[in-house]
Amino acid sequence: MLNLPFELGLALRYLRPKRNFVSMITLLCVLGVTLGVAVLIVVIAVMTGFDRELRQKLIGFNAHLKVGTPGAPLEDWETVMRQVETHDGVRGAAPFVLGQVLMQTQPDARLMGPQSLAPVVRGIDAGLEGRVSELTNKVVQGGFDLRGSGLLVGSSMADQFNLNIGDRVALYSTKAIDRMLASRNRKELEVVPAENFEVRGIFHVGYEQIDANFVAVSLANAQDLFGQGEGVSGLSVMLDDSSMENTRARQRSLEKMLGEDYRVISWMDENRDILGALEVEKDAMLIILFFVMVVAAFCIVCSQIAFVIRKTREIGMLKGLGATTGQVVAVFMTQSVMVGGLGVMAGLGAGVGMVAIRNDFLLFMRRFTGRELFPQSIYSFAELPALVLPSDLILICGVSLVMCLLAGVVPAWIAASMRPVEALRND
Repeated sequence: MLNLPFELGLALRYLRPKRNFVSMITLLCVLGVTLGVAVLIVVIAVMTGFDRELRQKLIGFNAHLKVGTPGAPLEDWETVMRQVETHDGVRGAAPFVLGQVLMQTQPDARLMGPQSLAPVVRGIDAGLEGRVSELTNKVVQGGFDLRGSGLLVGSSMADQFNLNIGDRVALYSTKAIDRMLASRNRKELEVVPAENFEVRGIFHVGYEQIDANFVAVSLANAQDLFGQGEGVSGLSVMLDDSSMENTRARQRSLEKMLGEDYRVISWMDENRDILGALEVEKDAMLIILFFVMVVAAFCIVCSQIAFVIRKTREIGMLKGLGATTGQVVAVFMTQSVMVGGLGVMAGLGAGVGMVAIRNDFLLFMRRFTGRELFPQSIYSFAELPALVLPSDLILICGVSLVMCLLAGVVPAWIAASMRPVEALRND
């Protein structure tokens, strides 16, 4: 036989499965802890995956920092770009022009005329864009060709408006529209013709808000479209390290180097609302779902109290034979730790397993129910993202074990405070 400590051996003997009500309650306690831990792992992994994927998509398209002059185009951008590129920690920089337009597709007989939409135009330098974004590698149809009147559109926009390679579109800038409205007010009607472009490529970044709302043209075409002359909206800057701490440090150092006439915006500043909402949701879900563990802990309390009542005679005999208060407490605390430990280990395995098969499960449910449980149009991702971090697992499992341990304090104290004579008399 194994030479186990008295407290551990007795706790194992008490936990041996028996066909009685207390054993059933103990099993339900283990299942409750398992369910709580598994749900926590899945939800936190999905929230962490959302945060990571969203950051990667946003950074991959918009770079880490943007340098510009508030309220005016950046005129001497080539000189500023050379300064920025020599700065410590900067991988590359490239100019961009950004603005919203009214776009009309070519007439479609099936739709009784052209379709209109208002995308955001991004003017880029085809030779420099690869330094700061992944757009050059995200073209899934056609090619990365912005020569002449070339235009790139997002995959979701192409699907929605039936745009194909070789189609022609017309772009009206807000400045051109303002000119026509002003001429109408002066009663000197002026018609500003639209700029015609040809769809040369379709890109797929993987984030619905970008794929459905952005188009790309050459830097020169965008400058002409928005009447910026040789100026640009700003510079996109890619860093060697995109962590929040490093990005903030480089942002401050660039602002100091360039002076107060320039403004440096980080990817956190641009996406503060959505990233902040995700962080708040993650914290809120963590707090709310820990109440599942509180319920499981109360189940352990109930099961241990029922077990103490059932074993009142044996507890009295142990106390009468010389068992100390600490030994009796250790027996029931060990039971709580074993129930919690078994539930946490099972929940850890179940949670990690469910994270691994999450997309297969969603695909099965879509086929079974005919409903899209994770629609891309709402959540902006083609698949359910997830990321299991060791720190999250340690936090979830550690707090769950502590809660299970605390759940055994009251029953253990009740058992230890019994007087042998009263326990034997009241059995």
